[in-house]
Amino acid sequence: MEGNEAVPPSLKQALIEELGASGAWAEETLRGLPEAELAQGRYENGWSGRQILAHVAAIEWTYPRLLDLAREAGGTEREANGRVQASARGGMDEYNRRQVEKREGVPVSVLIDEMVRNRAALIDAIEAADDGLFDVPIRSAGGRTGTLAAVMREVAIDHVRGHVNDIVGIRPL
Repeated sequence: MEGNEAVPPSLKQALIEELGASGAWAEETLRGLPEAELAQGRYENGWSGRQILAHVAAIEWTYPRLLDLAREAGGTEREANGRVQASARGGMDEYNRRQVEKREGVPVSVLIDEMVRNRAALIDAIEAADDGLFDVPIRSAGGRTGTLAAVMREVAIDHVRGHVNDIVGIRPL
C-alpha cells in the first residue's frame, strides 16, 4: 500500500460514523416538524407521528443490549446456528405498546432529547467495545440476524430512518 492511500475505517469506526450521521439527521428532521403534523396518523397500526417518535425514543436505549449479546460467551438462548438471541417480554408488539404508552403526554422536545441522549450513549458504548465484537453473529429481540455490525445497522440506522420517514410522511418506492 502506498503512503497516500486511505486506510478504510474498521467496522466499528464506520458504524460510529453512520450512527452519528443518521442520529443528527433524525434529530434535525424531527425538530423541524410542526407538532401538529405529529398528531396525524402515520403508521399501519394506527400510530400517530408522535407515537412513532415515542417508539423511536424508547428503542434507542435498547441498542447497547446488542453489544451485550455479542459479548455473551454462551448458555443464554443460543440458536442452533450459534447466534445469541435476545427476547422481549410479552413479544415485540407488547413491548412497543408498553413503551409508547409510558411516553404518552411527554412533550415532543423531551422525546427527541431522549432519542438524542440514548443515541449518544450507544455511540459511547460502541467506542468502548472491542473491534472484534462487530463480526459476532447475533439475533435481536425483533428477529434480525447477522453480525453485530449488520444487525446494529439494520435496527439502529435503517429501522430508525424508516420511522422518521414514516413520521414525515415519506413512503419508500
